[in-house]
Amino acid sequence: MIYIIDYQAGNLRSVQKALENCGAHVLVTSRPDDLKNADKVIFPGVGAFGKAKESLEKYGFVEPINEFIKSGKPFLGICLGMQLFFESSEENPGVSGLSLFKGVVRRFPRDIKVPHLGWNELLPIGDNPLWKGIPPGSYFYFAHSFFIEPLDRSIVVGETDYFGRIAVAIRHNNILGVQFHPEKSQRHGLRVLQNFVDL
Repeated sequence: MIYIIDYQAGNLRSVQKALENCGAHVLVTSRPDDLKNADKVIFPGVGAFGKAKESLEKYGFVEPINEFIKSGKPFLGICLGMQLFFESSEENPGVSGLSLFKGVVRRFPRDIKVPHLGWNELLPIGDNPLWKGIPPGSYFYFAHSFFIEPLDRSIVVGETDYFGRIAVAIRHNNILGVQFHPEKSQRHGLRVLQNFVDL
């Protein structure tokens, strides 16, 4: 069973529907205790870093997320969900992220068009099970005004070129993250989700 964390930070129905199209059994939950029963967890998110972290704390998800990750089961962050893996964001200075990884979430320079909205090419790096069956030159759908800057570059498994190369996918052990929206990325996005289901 795959659980999608509902902490009032985005429309989760499209993610749920895409996973169901992959044949997965999916539940959307706002109850932290449900994570104890999950085989895999998806942590989506849109909106502001600070408000999302506040919602995580309000719903009591912070510690259950940490416990689930310790279990070694697959955990996927999407968009803002992945950004919350890091220590802080320039969007809301002073607000701590989940601090799963050292690094910050940067604002795009002011002379760059934001948000980064639409289709862009994924530039895979190294080995990542989510890229199985994804051909070189594949495009994915992005919608973000901030980007991750991990201190440890070895966790970066994907970049895109938006006025320079930026990290848009990470992996470390059972923790995976993507900046793009697989549920909006048509067949390649569905393949990424299918690969997650198959882990």
